[in-house]
Amino acid sequence: MKLNKKLMIIALLSTMPAMAMADDVVEATSLGDAITGGQFSGNFKLRFEHVDQAGQSKTAQAFTLRSLVGYETKPLNGFSVNAQVYGLSPLNDDYNDIKKTDPITSRRAYPVIADPEDYDFHQLYVQFKNKEHQVRLGRQSFVLDNWRFIGDVRFRQNWQVMNGLSYINTSLPKTTISAAHFEQVKDITTKVWNTDVDIINANYKITPTTSVSGYGYFVDFNDTARKALSTKTFGARLDGKEKLNDVWKVLYTAEYAKQDNYDNGSSAIDNHYYRVGAGLGYGKWSLRIDQEKLSGNSNGRAFQTPLGTNHLFQGWADVFLTTPNQGIEDTMLIMQGELLGAVIKSEYHIIDSDRDFNKVGGGTGDSLGTEFDLGAYYKFNKQVSGSIEYANFQEGTQYAGARKRDIEKFWLTAMYSF
Repeated sequence: MKLNKKLMIIALLSTMPAMAMADDVVEATSLGDAITGGQFSGNFKLRFEHVDQAGQSKTAQAFTLRSLVGYETKPLNGFSVNAQVYGLSPLNDDYNDIKKTDPITSRRAYPVIADPEDYDFHQLYVQFKNKEHQVRLGRQSFVLDNWRFIGDVRFRQNWQVMNGLSYINTSLPKTTISAAHFEQVKDITTKVWNTDVDIINANYKITPTTSVSGYGYFVDFNDTARKALSTKTFGARLDGKEKLNDVWKVLYTAEYAKQDNYDNGSSAIDNHYYRVGAGLGYGKWSLRIDQEKLSGNSNGRAFQTPLGTNHLFQGWADVFLTTPNQGIEDTMLIMQGELLGAVIKSEYHIIDSDRDFNKVGGGTGDSLGTEFDLGAYYKFNKQVSGSIEYANFQEGTQYAGARKRDIEKFWLTAMYSF
């Protein structure tokens, strides 16, 4: 992990106004009590993933076990240390794991399952926390809003984590202000990218179930391979649900963001993003329709979200983790509910390009494809949970340079936590 002197100074200054404030957390009485009075935690996640993709000569199947054990010290004057180590152990090798973004030659015939073997610290940070302030310095998971722009990709066995400093302030009524500076990002392929990422996000709760956020994300990749993806993004998001009566509720989302190049990123970056959606909920069930656009432009660049949990968007098959140059317009129907104690989720996506392919270098249309997703999630008790998930993407009439082939995926997951 890389942490420079500037970051250390910022961390100390960030805690100074908070130190005088009391907290209700039971604190350690001495350094020895802080070390021995902490708490262990952990989980073991066993997963089978099956991928059948048109154009690949083999079908991928991955059995993987993710084991995580952590210990957090008891806070002393608000300070604590959290250390988590994990191991991702493949139980077979019949898939392309794209470790550190570079596939092993013998595995290129398989579709990608991005769960490479790894043994490392998951999180390792020093924290100061009281009622209104939280400061973390070190390696950490960091998520904001719906994880579209800043997320940890926790669906995968290797999460995305960041090395640096984060600060959360809740001193203003109904308001959460989050800020961070990260100097490295470790992605799900276990590749560590050198970065200068600065984050600011302010969230205000209009009601207990409706909030509005404003944000600015400055993402500078220092590595040559990603330098062109350096961007600055400003946006605002409204999201919530409100009761109509005892059983019915209305759901709604509206978000807009503008993205430009940043610190020697590609000068062709000049794009926008929006998401609008609405729906109804009845008891434990809900149904909504949304549309999300990540624009493309005439310079061949599209709106990108390189630090987001992109698995949650444009379908679970992960066909569009990187936005094609022509951009994306995704119209989706989303259903969620509960049946026999299991949470049921389903999505149907109609995915088109933002710019008509017939107007961008020729082609046969602007349909990128459709996708159907279905998942069932069951919690057996406080410690044991399981899920079954399915995704089926069907390609549309596409410009040859952006063709995405049919793909079918199936996941079976079991997890034990303590």
